[in-house]
Amino acid sequence: MATAPNSYPSLCSSPPLPRTHIQPTKQSLSFVTSTKNSLKLRDFIRLSVSGSGKQSGLMVRASAEETPTEEEKYEEYEVEIEQPFGLKFAKGRDGGTYIDAIAPGGSADKINMFTVGDRVLATSAMFGTEIWPAAEYGRTMYTIRQRIGPLYMRMQKRYGKREDMGELTEKEIIRAERNSGVVSSKVREIQMQNYLRKKEQKETRARDLREGLQLYKSGKYDDALEKFESVLGSKPELDEASVASYNVACCYSKLDQIQAGISALKDALQAGFEDFKRIRTDPDLENLRKSEQFEPLIKQYDESFINENALNAIKSLFGFNKK
Repeated sequence: MATAPNSYPSLCSSPPLPRTHIQPTKQSLSFVTSTKNSLKLRDFIRLSVSGSGKQSGLMVRASAEETPTEEEKYEEYEVEIEQPFGLKFAKGRDGGTYIDAIAPGGSADKINMFTVGDRVLATSAMFGTEIWPAAEYGRTMYTIRQRIGPLYMRMQKRYGKREDMGELTEKEIIRAERNSGVVSSKVREIQMQNYLRKKEQKETRARDLREGLQLYKSGKYDDALEKFESVLGSKPELDEASVASYNVACCYSKLDQIQAGISALKDALQAGFEDFKRIRTDPDLENLRKSEQFEPLIKQYDESFINENALNAIKSLFGFNKK
């Protein structure tokens, strides 16, 4: 279990989603209690990709070079990728799942079909050949993290457009200036919209963390995962991301999903989670600590361990350790 800093209270599977049968093959925090509405992030403690370098299969349903007009529908394409997938996802304003970044060298990068902003419409189920619609961000991420084998994805081509993601960009503000009769008031209006949106997103993340903790303490780890993954998909601040990722790791540890748990723990460490004593003693991470990957991962980030090794190396160099 663990705690988090003030004002904030990652994946899950709720009831099974409606499923369609398609044939193509398919393809990451321990808890503490929270008692107040306004708590520190530490009070809420409780995308990675790995795999082979195989060439991935690709099925393209449609593609186009030109950006569609407003009247045109976005085209769809199908693709199958191997691990490491090399994709980072984000939660859109509509709750959907969008590509936020494409990692160099990953399967997605090699296929060269994905574009930042493309929307996920459906993916492989966690096992087998069933196709599950990408109904909600949390459920979709839960499925992708736990997928064993190649991942099938049905995507909507967005041509780099990101209207459904995040706040209005600087370019959009400039465009609004040009199209507005009263430039200054229009800009102020957009800035206010962005401020209110960010405030709402922060409140939503805090609520999701609180609800995730409650679900976790009730033993509903799958449902808690959905809440924590939702936080991670909403452009969280680093402290929020570290707490949510740690909680995701705890959930996966409880579910005995070791690889997904190690991946989530790595995300937490990369986001700045530094309570190494907690990581090494938290009963919620017991299953992860049994993994051969656990200690090497922690030692990469634990400065006390790194400094001890450096000191021992110096002692050895000058013969202090010799008897």
